[in-house]
Amino acid sequence: MKIDWKNLGFSYMPVKSNIRYRYRDGRWDQGSIYNSDRIELSVASNCLHYGQAAFEGLKAFRCKDGRVRIFRPAENARRMNKTSAHLLGPEIPEELFIDAVKRVVRDNIEYVPPYGTGGSLYIRPLLIGSSAQIGISAAQEYEFIILVVPVGPYYKGGIKPVDAYVSEDWDRAAPHGTGHIKIAGNYAASLKPTKVAKEHGCHVALFLDPRTHTYIEEFGTSNFIGIKPDGTYVTPESPSILESVTNKSLLELARDLGLTTERRRIHKDELADFSEVGACGTAVVVTPVGRIFIGDKVFSYGDCIGPVLKKLFDHMTGLQFGEIEDIHHWMLPLD
Repeated sequence: MKIDWKNLGFSYMPVKSNIRYRYRDGRWDQGSIYNSDRIELSVASNCLHYGQAAFEGLKAFRCKDGRVRIFRPAENARRMNKTSAHLLGPEIPEELFIDAVKRVVRDNIEYVPPYGTGGSLYIRPLLIGSSAQIGISAAQEYEFIILVVPVGPYYKGGIKPVDAYVSEDWDRAAPHGTGHIKIAGNYAASLKPTKVAKEHGCHVALFLDPRTHTYIEEFGTSNFIGIKPDGTYVTPESPSILESVTNKSLLELARDLGLTTERRRIHKDELADFSEVGACGTAVVVTPVGRIFIGDKVFSYGDCIGPVLKKLFDHMTGLQFGEIEDIHHWMLPLD
């Protein structure tokens, strides 16, 4: 397949292969490479009826020196196991997870975008309960699948701020629910609020805490970052927020750059105190937020990315593409 690397978007395309492991009788098999992107499941599979489905997202990069490296796969392995444990699913040994990532990237090496295009290979691990059952209980059998797809830089023509809409009529997760883990159902729950946000002329939904609707939680698919005028990096602390690998990394980079960082509850009235606001995640690293609409109030943060978020974005992407020294050893070489 001939790919126009410079115009690559962020969407699915078939590639050479994916990798799949099966869990039966209390153990994982050795995994196999599949050249078809189709899967066969019973109509009674647990994941289809009772939502035993978890996923992750990470990337591989072709770096300046020509080598391919994967960004912090061990963090995704740990988070997937945290999710699986909550769903009463099996543990995926960390070494199995990382080896699976390497195997599928290696088999699709021609789909890793060239250095200089801004593209990367997006890696999507998926864990599903596959055994057929009608009674509500954890599955007895599982499939661990990793698909990959080449993606271009999320921003074409420069980073542009998006607007966010806060609706107190919708929650992303329940108190003591599943907001802290990466299950498919959380994203299904965000579809309607995101549609409502777009109906109000905004790009993304921003959620408040589900108990009191007083504190900032996160965007539909991303963690929240607020930058104070003095450069302090503030991100919410909440038991119903997914711990983002990107946010965790940006917090460390912020400290490397001499910034003060805070992870704490953020009252919605504090939106007026920030000079910059961003959404962070694997796909985009950082998306600047231009305006936040909440009730009859509008909080504005400018029509371009602010200096602190820009510095963090540049540092993160420079590290991922091998242009900046990887002092934390986050980039795992493929070979």
